[in-house]
Amino acid sequence: MGKFIAYLKTKSFRNNLIAAVCTVAAILLIAFFSLRYYTKHGEGLNVPEVKGLTLAQAVSKLEDLGLRYEIDSVYIMDKPPGIVTDQDPDANTFVKGNRTIYLTINTAQAPNVKFPDIENKSLREAQAILESYRLKLGDTTYKPDVAKDVVLETFFGGQIIRTGEVLPTGSIINLTLGDGRGAEDIELPNLTGFTIDEAKFSLRGSMLTLGTITWEGEITDSATAVIVTQFPLVADTLVKVKIGTPVNITLSNKPKN
Repeated sequence: MGKFIAYLKTKSFRNNLIAAVCTVAAILLIAFFSLRYYTKHGEGLNVPEVKGLTLAQAVSKLEDLGLRYEIDSVYIMDKPPGIVTDQDPDANTFVKGNRTIYLTINTAQAPNVKFPDIENKSLREAQAILESYRLKLGDTTYKPDVAKDVVLETFFGGQIIRTGEVLPTGSIINLTLGDGRGAEDIELPNLTGFTIDEAKFSLRGSMLTLGTITWEGEITDSATAVIVTQFPLVADTLVKVKIGTPVNITLSNKPKN
């Protein structure tokens, strides 16, 4: 132990200690200035605002500042195509030169989507589902049914659309809903002697539907053929049926005597 203490007092130890300290300090200074130079400490620029610009305008602005870019796309119905809708990093973010800026542009081509199952859903549920599939709710009409504000039929372009059929994003969907009055009773009209057009008008006014149509005998003119029988039948007493009940008819060019 005494020899070690004696060694600590020698000139050789002091020289070695000073050399070690200088070496460590030199290494730290070299590392510090090397890292400072490599990272260009204090040097950089603010990311410009390119949202709302066309892709060509945004690219020109980024390239002028020495920034790189990558492009992704999205479809937004209410924005013009080719416009930058988002950027990452945001505008005025401080970044190093040559940083990659990620741009999202609005594409001109609407992607397709499979029509969701909204049948028998409430109007509120159906609207939420349509919005999640990026479809738009159009007109709503009602027809007699016991369920109120429940989707009975769905239409696109005037045609019934079924679950799973492919539509462009943003398509307008029209709905037929139940009016909640399907359980009500209504008086059954007597259609005997009516033409088919007259019968349709009468049934529509009574919120009933036309059922099966059959023909009796030789039909020479379908426009003038009249109803000779119907089902359900109109009895001597007042007859009532449910709203929406189909009425089957038989037509003939020879009116029933």
